[in-house]
Amino acid sequence: MTGNTFNAETLYGATVTGTDGDKIGKVDEVYLDNATNQPEWVSVKTGLFGSNVSLIPLSSATVSGDTITVPFEKSMVKDAPHHDPGHELSEADEDDLYRYYGISSSGGTVTETSSTQTGGTTGYAGTASGTTGTASGTTDAGVRGAGHDTSGPNTDDAMTRSKEELHVAKESREAGRARLRKYITSETVTRSVPVNREEVVVEREPITEANRGAAMSGGDLTEEEHEVTLHEERAVAAKETVPVERVRLGTQTVQEEQSVSAEVREEHIDVDADEATRTGRDRDAR
Repeated sequence: MTGNTFNAETLYGATVTGTDGDKIGKVDEVYLDNATNQPEWVSVKTGLFGSNVSLIPLSSATVSGDTITVPFEKSMVKDAPHHDPGHELSEADEDDLYRYYGISSSGGTVTETSSTQTGGTTGYAGTASGTTGTASGTTDAGVRGAGHDTSGPNTDDAMTRSKEELHVAKESREAGRARLRKYITSETVTRSVPVNREEVVVEREPITEANRGAAMSGGDLTEEEHEVTLHEERAVAAKETVPVERVRLGTQTVQEEQSVSAEVREEHIDVDADEATRTGRDRDAR
């Protein structure tokens, strides 16, 4: 039996620290002495994910607020004799623990109280006479599973593993604009075209009997002038506007491949348990 007096209700969830000041864990269950109904032992989950349950005696413990200080190191508590949660602590179990921690035995059995009872009351299983009773490890809803949540409010007996999946969707957005714009430019165009022009040709013919009369029709010696009008063709430019083509804007769909990258997260669950507590391997649920 302990030399200190503790309130079982205030022990649940309290932080247990060792002599070196390191945190050992949080109180999960409280065990009462059947003869006195006083807290005698507390169970603390140690190891990764709280896979190991160790019992710590309260005989030399001190309480300050929500912190319980015990004269043991964390490694010693973790290696204490194993006790199945939810089962009554027998005299033999208690004697083994007392020998391990090097303290004297109380000589009686202790019974585990349930940290999941409703109404804020603390009770214990068994009879007041110190006989062995049933373990108190059930809730109002029924039997509790082998494991439960130690990181916050108790949920269920399994841990859910989740991961993020990448889903790719498409969205339509404006990629740009195109417009038709008509403007005028000028260039010099040269074309060659044949043209005619008249030149003066002087014809001389000798006096013959055929033209003698015409030649003598005038005076003997006179002054005369004859002229001829010359003509020529010249190139003249004329412009005409003619249609060349019709131009309009349209769209067409072209398909291509694009890659989308994003970082996704996935949860992983590891098991941290002593070799002595391993009874099988992880397997998929069937």
